Amino acid sequence: MAAQNGEGQKKLRILMLHGYTQSGPLFHAKTKALEKALDKIFPAEPKPGYLKQYPGGVQLTYPTAPIRLDYRDIPGFDVDGDKESPEAYGWWIRKGDSEPFRYDGMEKGLTRIAEVLRDQGPFDGVIGFSQGGAAAGMVAALLEPNREKAFQDAQSQGGMPFPELFIEDSGFIVEPVHQPLKFAVSYSGFGAITNPLYRAFYEPKIKTPMCHFIGTVDTVVEESRSLRLVDACVDGRGKPGGVSRLVYHPGGHFLPSSHKQYVAALAAFIREAIGETEGVANGKKDENAEDMVLPF
Repeated sequence: MAAQNGEGQKKLRILMLHGYTQSGPLFHAKTKALEKALDKIFPAEPKPGYLKQYPGGVQLTYPTAPIRLDYRDIPGFDVDGDKESPEAYGWWIRKGDSEPFRYDGMEKGLTRIAEVLRDQGPFDGVIGFSQGGAAAGMVAALLEPNREKAFQDAQSQGGMPFPELFIEDSGFIVEPVHQPLKFAVSYSGFGAITNPLYRAFYEPKIKTPMCHFIGTVDTVVEESRSLRLVDACVDGRGKPGGVSRLVYHPGGHFLPSSHKQYVAALAAFIREAIGETEGVANGKKDENAEDMVLPF
């Protein structure tokens, strides 16, 4: 007999990585509409439409980055006002006025993510916004087979070392901290490939299926920076005959969590990535990207 409302059953678990100056709770508050929509699209058994692989529904996890920002780290902060550090966090702090940027504290940020993967996983996918979108691509890359060797090879050309906590050494066996992810999603994210320090994240290309959402009037992250991440992914714009993995929305630097057509595009991508594109359990097909006119 099926558990009521998917209780005790396997859930589709997604790691949510916030943007610069945000926190886990703030990102959660800003994406409540997305969480509600995904709960409806991927419900728990016995509701019609549940995923066969994940009859427990969907679960989102929102960690907070480890670097608490000083007011001087936040562009546009009123330095003549309150000098107390705001409740704002980052996975790293960008240094430099132009490309190639350097990202101070990246090792600390990636260590926090590795700890979440180890202590709160396993996760099936990752969704990130802005700096979190960039981090989502990095995390997907780090969990892929042979990525450690790419970092070792890149170190001779000035690349950073492979983040230690993404490898666990029990004394008997050395293995990744977490299995490869099934999918990754970036909203207003970017690639850091112009700096040799970070090239091993992107060379060889990221094989994990990754979907990219870009605002057409985003003035915070330039389109060219976002497209660097797209082009660093295998099938970055989508597989032939598959759903689009590059989605433009007519907005700025935000996650369009309450816009129906973009949530549908996300759901269609997730279905493709986990291999459930041939319909859903109980014979009911939910509304998806194929039913809508999408501005891809």
